[in-house]
Amino acid sequence: MKFTTSLTSIAAAAIMVVSGATTASAAESTLEIVKKRGHVRCQVGPPSAGYYNLDANGNWYGLDVQTCRAVAAAIFGDPGKLEIQSVSSQLRFTALANGESDLLSRTATWTMSRDTQLGLDFLQPNFYDGQGFTVRKDSGITSALQLKGARVCVTSGTTTELNLADYSRVNNLGIKAVTFEDYNVRDETYLNGGCDSTTGDKSSMAGNLAAFPVPADHIILPETISKEPLAPAVRHGDSQWRDIVSWTMFAMINAEELGVNSVNVDDMRANSEDVNIRRMLGVEGNLHEGLGLTKDWAYNIIKHVGNYGQNYEAYMGGGKLGIGIARKGTNNALWTNGGLMYSPPMR
Repeated sequence: MKFTTSLTSIAAAAIMVVSGATTASAAESTLEIVKKRGHVRCQVGPPSAGYYNLDANGNWYGLDVQTCRAVAAAIFGDPGKLEIQSVSSQLRFTALANGESDLLSRTATWTMSRDTQLGLDFLQPNFYDGQGFTVRKDSGITSALQLKGARVCVTSGTTTELNLADYSRVNNLGIKAVTFEDYNVRDETYLNGGCDSTTGDKSSMAGNLAAFPVPADHIILPETISKEPLAPAVRHGDSQWRDIVSWTMFAMINAEELGVNSVNVDDMRANSEDVNIRRMLGVEGNLHEGLGLTKDWAYNIIKHVGNYGQNYEAYMGGGKLGIGIARKGTNNALWTNGGLMYSPPMR
């Protein structure tokens, strides 16, 4: 697997004249370019617990990384045919639009302006989140409405910064935003007393708080001030590539609903009489033809990466690498369990 953690090449791409990329994409589809290159270029952000992080050997792991691996598995039958690009929040959308990345999978919130004005298409969310606030327990603050005049650390160039301004304005709080490009610097400033609070997606804050010197000294306030559907994105204009990434996500969700996982998928493919399972795994039908992939594309995703529930538990839930966010009763549960995780029929 290839890794790119330097932002230098991405920054260079961001200031390029894009006509070359446009011409190339007009001549070849994204799938053709990816196949010719031999791997998928997938963009994440600087390391963030639960979503995309680095182990001691420099290998990336996390929920968003699994989306990248699943796309590689669907195309090549090998989740390792992948280049991970770590890109700053300020450059992420430009790098994708310019063709430096094939796919963005990095806690990016799906909003109307991003979906309609940046030349991008947002797809099925892989996590439904919401913005909140962290404060010191000894501050005595128990509600975000008590943050009147507070200094709040926030990452710049994000919906988080905009939501903070809106919340302060609507509630007449006069919050003073202290902005940072790097969330690590944001949290360090908060821990050193430079801010009264820090704000971000609640899932990210839970992971970051767990790494604080004394996590018990801090609390996440109960208010959720925004909707944050975190979704992968692709460039606008290539419907085949959009379909591949969309149905990769749907296959993982559908597999969980059908009870198919990385452990039993071989048995299911060989012995299941459920026509829905047989179609999904390529035993019957021709679902692969519209995607331009092989019949076993979904089988390869489940075999090598697992279903959605397996990945949630491993990285967001109670798994060894998880950050302990319960799924039951949340929007991230399957639709059959009252959540929003739903796949259109695979038929």
